[in-house]
Amino acid sequence: MKLLVTGGAGFIGSHFVRSVLSLAMSSQLSEYPRVSSVTVLDTLTYAGNLANLRTVEDHPLLRFVHGDIRDVQLVEALLPGHDAVVHCAAESHVDRSIAAGGDFVSTNVLGTQTLLEAAVRTGITTFLHVSTDEVYGSIVTGSWSEEQPLAPSSPYSASKAASDMLALAYHRTHGLDVRITRCSNNYGPHQHPEKLIPRFLTSLLLGGTVPLYGDGHQVRDWLHVEDHCRALWLVLQGGRPGEIYHIGGGTELTNRQLTQRLLDACGVDWDRVEHVPDRKGHDVRYSLDWSKLRRELGFRPLYLFKEGLNETIAWYRDNPAWWEPFAGVRT
Repeated sequence: MKLLVTGGAGFIGSHFVRSVLSLAMSSQLSEYPRVSSVTVLDTLTYAGNLANLRTVEDHPLLRFVHGDIRDVQLVEALLPGHDAVVHCAAESHVDRSIAAGGDFVSTNVLGTQTLLEAAVRTGITTFLHVSTDEVYGSIVTGSWSEEQPLAPSSPYSASKAASDMLALAYHRTHGLDVRITRCSNNYGPHQHPEKLIPRFLTSLLLGGTVPLYGDGHQVRDWLHVEDHCRALWLVLQGGRPGEIYHIGGGTELTNRQLTQRLLDACGVDWDRVEHVPDRKGHDVRYSLDWSKLRRELGFRPLYLFKEGLNETIAWYRDNPAWWEPFAGVRT
């Protein structure tokens, strides 16, 4: 299998690439039995970082292409010869989308359409579209199934919902083997400091304060990025065309509870927390029912949140050279 990974220098995409390449030529070859090459296509915006691929940059199966998924000529020239697209590239920060939504519509909607059109024209076998639980809006109790109608609240989530619908439309109209995954909040090493956990960690490590929206009672489910990438591989290998699969981590926390854990880990008190007005349109709770993924493909998270968070904290402590250049790139 020859893979094209969009956004492969970003947080989730680079983890997926490193995971595939680290096993493709190891004793665990049977887990990745058919990977013969991985092409990364990334435009290297502020969230894309070649340092995320440093451990595999000389891997014989890896090729990096610096380019934009909205570039029709580039995409149509690049796709032939690949068997599957793993589409991770996206503008993904809610606050940025509230401030200026144009880039989100352009990248997430037009970029996805460009890839889908090229996939049909060049005979790509499978198109794995990586999406988010935020497309559903907020849920008070229970968990969303894959059949839940979409009700996005932010320009970001609306652009992702639109890209999901486009992907399904290309499956229904053209017969393209599209598979969609929607995941809960990711965490782990190499995540850009604009996101909640690394933003709080890096601010605390630098001696600063952290902003807590409203009363901090918004609830999120937390999924380690390695578990997410294992699930992506399962869907790529065994998922059904035209289907949506939820990927959850199994740990729901309020933002206030998560803040307490991060304060404790850094040995500081609540005087380092700055309470700020709540975000516009802030969803109160996300929760995915991921029993379909467990039932059909045998997925279960391997990371306990406490262990995964401790590992993540240790990584940011040990790698200031990676995150300090980005510490000022926040909203």
